[in-house]
Amino acid sequence: MTDRTADDTTGGVAMTERNETAQPVTQRLTGTVANAASEFKRTTSAAASAVASTARTSGPAGAERAAAGGPGRRARLSLSRIDPWSVMKMAFLLSIALSVVVIVAVFVIWSVLGAAGVWDAINQAVKDVVGDSSAGWNVQDYLGLSRIMGFTMVVSVVNIVLMTAVATLSAFLYNMAAALLGGVEVELTEN
Repeated sequence: MTDRTADDTTGGVAMTERNETAQPVTQRLTGTVANAASEFKRTTSAAASAVASTARTSGPAGAERAAAGGPGRRARLSLSRIDPWSVMKMAFLLSIALSVVVIVAVFVIWSVLGAAGVWDAINQAVKDVVGDSSAGWNVQDYLGLSRIMGFTMVVSVVNIVLMTAVATLSAFLYNMAAALLGGVEVELTEN
């Protein structure tokens, strides 16, 4: 179209020649598009009939599996090494969290027992059994909140150290066993 000049006849002749040469190309493209469309229809109808037959034979789960492209993929993996440093960090963090939970639980339980009057009931029971010789005895002197919380904190610190050490040692032992035996095998399946 840029070939147009001031003379309309030469421009018209040139355009006519171009249209005549472009026409077979257009017909070939139209034929190719028509073939692609018919192939698409045939493929789509075949896939739809396969999904329908699968749905009839195996129910909705089979239809979903057939629509997704067949059964899910499976992979067998083995856990051959665990990083001891990451195990130590996770064990340390989890043992701190467990210690916080234990400390809060002990405080709540001691407070509930005090509010329920258990300590006074124990003092009264000791006075009834022993008599007047236990006039200065109080159970809270032995099981007071400060003593119980101090004991709980000491146990929690020991627990943090032991859990971290045992978990790290377990990672080292697993790595040695996995080097000899190959590790734990896991099979993963894609839905």
